[in-house]
Amino acid sequence: MTVREILTAAHPALRKKARRVGDLTPALDKLIDDMIETMREAPGVGLAAPQVGVSQRVIVVEYAENEEQEQPAEVDQPPAPRKLFVVINPELVRPSVAMVTATEGCLSVPGYAGEVERFAEVSVKGLNRRGSPIRLRARGWLARIFQHEVDHLDGVLYTDRAQRVWALEKEETLDNV
Repeated sequence: MTVREILTAAHPALRKKARRVGDLTPALDKLIDDMIETMREAPGVGLAAPQVGVSQRVIVVEYAENEEQEQPAEVDQPPAPRKLFVVINPELVRPSVAMVTATEGCLSVPGYAGEVERFAEVSVKGLNRRGSPIRLRARGWLARIFQHEVDHLDGVLYTDRAQRVWALEKEETLDNV
C-alpha cells in the first residue's frame, strides 16, 4: 500500500466528473488499498478517488458511531470500533426531507472549514470491492460524509455548497471528510 498525494482545491482534476468503474481489476484493488491508507494517514474520515488524481467513481469512508458526540477521554476505555465502507459507483438515493447544517472540512481544502446544509439521511447504493451490490441507509454525520464524498465524484467541493467558509486556527482540530 502507498500513501498518495491528496490534490488541493486549485487542481483541475477535482472539478471533473469521475468516470464509472467498469471492470474490477487488480489496479482498482490497489487504488482502494492506497485510498484507505491515504485517508488514515491524513487523517480523515472519507476520501474520493479524484482527490488522489484518479477519475473513477470510488469512495472510502471510515466511521465510528460515537465520533459525532464528544466523550470524555478515559484511560481504560478503548477507542470505538470504526466501520470501513468501500463503495464503487456510489449513488445517493431516497434522501430525507429534513436538512441539517453543520461544519465540514476537507482534505483537499486544508486549513478551512465551512457550514454546509445536507440531507439528514440518505440511502447509498453501489458495489463493494468484490463487485457485490450494496445498499445502506446513513443518518447524521455518516450521511454527511457520504454526501461530501459523492460530491467529489461530481467535481463539487464543500465550499461550493457552504453558506460560510472560514480559516481554522492552528490549534483548532476538525475531522476532515
